[in-house]
Amino acid sequence: MGEPAIRSRLKPFCRTVSCCYTKCRRRIGFRFQAVCLWRLRGSSTGHGRCSSGRPVKRLALSGRCLAILLFAIVLTQPASSQLEITIGTPSWLPKLELVLQRRALLLTGHSRVIIRAARGVPAGSVTTLILSAGGTVGRTLGVINAQVADVPNVSIATLAASSLVGHISLDRAIAGALERTGATIGAPAVRQSLGLDGSGVGIAVIDSGVTPWHDDLAAPTAGAQRVDRFVDFVNGRLAAYDDYGHGTHVAGIIAGNGFDSSGARSGIAPAAHLVVLKVLDGSGRGRISDVIAAFDYVVRNKDTLNIRIVNLSVATGVYESYSTDPLTLAAQRVASAGIVVVAAAGNNGRDPQGTTQYGGVTAPGNAPWVLTVGASSHMGTSDRADDTMAAFSSRGPAAIDYKAKPDLVAPGVGIESLSVPASLFYANDTRYLLPGTVPTSYLPYLSLSGTSMAAPVVAGTVALMLQANPALTPNAVKAILQYTSETYDGYDPLTEGAGFLNAKGAVELAQFFAAPDGSDPTSGDWSASLIWGTRLVRGGRLTADASAWSTGVTWGASTTASGLPIEWGVIGPLDRWTMMSSASQNVVWGTTCGGADCGGPWNHGAVFGTSDDETVVWGTSDEETVVWGTSCDDPSCQPVIWNQ
Repeated sequence: MGEPAIRSRLKPFCRTVSCCYTKCRRRIGFRFQAVCLWRLRGSSTGHGRCSSGRPVKRLALSGRCLAILLFAIVLTQPASSQLEITIGTPSWLPKLELVLQRRALLLTGHSRVIIRAARGVPAGSVTTLILSAGGTVGRTLGVINAQVADVPNVSIATLAASSLVGHISLDRAIAGALERTGATIGAPAVRQSLGLDGSGVGIAVIDSGVTPWHDDLAAPTAGAQRVDRFVDFVNGRLAAYDDYGHGTHVAGIIAGNGFDSSGARSGIAPAAHLVVLKVLDGSGRGRISDVIAAFDYVVRNKDTLNIRIVNLSVATGVYESYSTDPLTLAAQRVASAGIVVVAAAGNNGRDPQGTTQYGGVTAPGNAPWVLTVGASSHMGTSDRADDTMAAFSSRGPAAIDYKAKPDLVAPGVGIESLSVPASLFYANDTRYLLPGTVPTSYLPYLSLSGTSMAAPVVAGTVALMLQANPALTPNAVKAILQYTSETYDGYDPLTEGAGFLNAKGAVELAQFFAAPDGSDPTSGDWSASLIWGTRLVRGGRLTADASAWSTGVTWGASTTASGLPIEWGVIGPLDRWTMMSSASQNVVWGTTCGGADCGGPWNHGAVFGTSDDETVVWGTSDEETVVWGTSCDDPSCQPVIWNQ
């Protein structure tokens, strides 16, 4: 690669740097005239040496300047090149997410970041470091031992190089998972036949706030005032409000009692109580640090307020692995505390040209410990037979980690719920406003679509399940929901997940587990077999005391013969995916494949991986089962089978 090409490749990094070039020979995988001189603006000149040993004048090559040079070369190399840098890649590089890796090259501007302290280091210990780097300190995020800060881009590398710092992520923007444009899932049947309405179950709604005076949340029927607590992480106001309108709509889907519609537009669990945590401003924008702070509040107050569920109808893009993303790690802390985290899958099912696309699931729904919900359409009828997938609903696999998502789908098209006068939605979406059946001074309902609306449908269903059986763990809740979901022809597992929500079946099975009598529950339309973790379940029956129900157990945690854990959706090294995994792990996607010799497109029986002994199957095999996980030599380690 010649010097002109190098200049061209490095041009984006030279806009704020005085770049001096010389024909100094350096071996970096292949021979080319390398850029050996970079002089920062305002720095003094001096002397240095190229790798050839010849002296070079006018070189101010500080440690930072050298890091910038090496880092820029790393970022501009083709993925296929064999890059060898004698001096070495900066050791702090893995501590930064990709966006910050690039911002670390800039000499101007600031970035709002989340700095996680290194293992064993209190988050407060990085405060002095931030201040010395010219930054300002924000809130502390105890749930992930992190500190929010606004720091100069020029100091990012210095911060990352500190032994006090474990990882630095951008404090990314979030927004409601909303798509413009309601729902027969069996919830009314649950209330009528089983007498369940969510009483006593606390649900944290992390969103844009709530209007507690809406008749459907405050009228003296089916639970009276359902807003139990309100915390404003945006403006710090004490009284509950919703200047965007999204959060109130979500709250109504969960716990509205339908007062203004004579019960017609009631929520799924109308007697549940809500803990509303405002993280979106009046335009629907927010930061993940506010969501993490809300997670922190949930964990600290879960016992006092009996918070069993978190609904997160806000989302952000996936920019790093869920194993390092502070948002997904915070969600893990919540799930580990015994709280079910329900999140919208996102509305990235189509590209701007309207073409179906895969891999658009948003964070934190990309994490395996989150119950990720896609959107279906009821087609305007109460007949489940004509339900379809919403075209906008994000499909899996999750970006970067390639995990199987979504987990299931629920109605999310044309969902009619509560409106908020003076909110942005009320002002801008007048054609979607709807009247009630009782006199009001405003139009009390609004029709919206999106996975934002599908997630609270599931959250409300979980409230009914936990009322029926308070002992259920998040793992058990997820297993029951997926086990009872109904798969529809024409949709692959990365589109519909385990299937379409069956609230009545899920609640009945949850209630059965509260006092199992040893007989098999009636499976109805449920799937025929399920193996979860290390426990085998066949013939339409779940085992209530299965070890995998335990809080903190990673789903799909069977191990290989060498003891390595297996996670769902592990991808093998085929040309369609670039993420490498252990050669001992094999993924089969498709409808007819039963072994590692299957071929064809990914959705028609392609095999991802090489091992015949340890196979993960997505889709349906010849025996009409879906296998997620793997087997191992230990008799207690059995395959994880999902769906029919």
